[in-house]
Amino acid sequence: MLVKNRMTCNPVTISPGASYSEAFDLIRESEFRHLPVVDKKGKLVGIVAETDLLHASPSSATTLSIYELNYLLANLLVEEVMSSPAITVADDAPIEQAARIMIDEKVGCLPVMRGDELVGVITETDIFKAFVEVLGGDEVSLRVTLRVPDVRGELSRLAGAIAELGGNICSVASFRGEEPGHVYITFRLEGVDEETLIPTLKAGGEEVVHYFCTT
Repeated sequence: MLVKNRMTCNPVTISPGASYSEAFDLIRESEFRHLPVVDKKGKLVGIVAETDLLHASPSSATTLSIYELNYLLANLLVEEVMSSPAITVADDAPIEQAARIMIDEKVGCLPVMRGDELVGVITETDIFKAFVEVLGGDEVSLRVTLRVPDVRGELSRLAGAIAELGGNICSVASFRGEEPGHVYITFRLEGVDEETLIPTLKAGGEEVVHYFCTT
């Protein structure tokens, strides 16, 4: 799964010379929490988030009058509060790379680039939706997690055992625990019920950690 398959295309943008009020109104109207900032030539020069705008607002403890506050905010420009340069990701990058960048950089949105061209944005919500889809959180299926030795051929062996029982693997994900030498594999299955699968796996010596049927 690539970033371009999950990004929002043709994102709402704003210019660096736009005012604080313009940016805040645009975020509220568009229901996006991040706005890529592009100059007159269409070049990405930064990104501004709703939190940037909120942090730029004076605190409730200020002694300024409402007129002074409005004057200050009216003269505050996007280029003064935006993050620059923006942290970006390529549109043909794997979606997990985008997730890793967000985690490492502690950001919730990445402008998506195709060369020097801004083609979209991808957010942490997009990542969550992809994760839910992979694990089948919104579909009826049997979800089974097994703890197996971290050796070559285990996934193939398990897939064969499931196929023999009539199970169809819709998706699979593996997770490493804290202990070395073992890995957790989660299958999302169709075509086999838990009353058939689970006892057979346990009788065959498999360590079934968790299972449930999503509805």
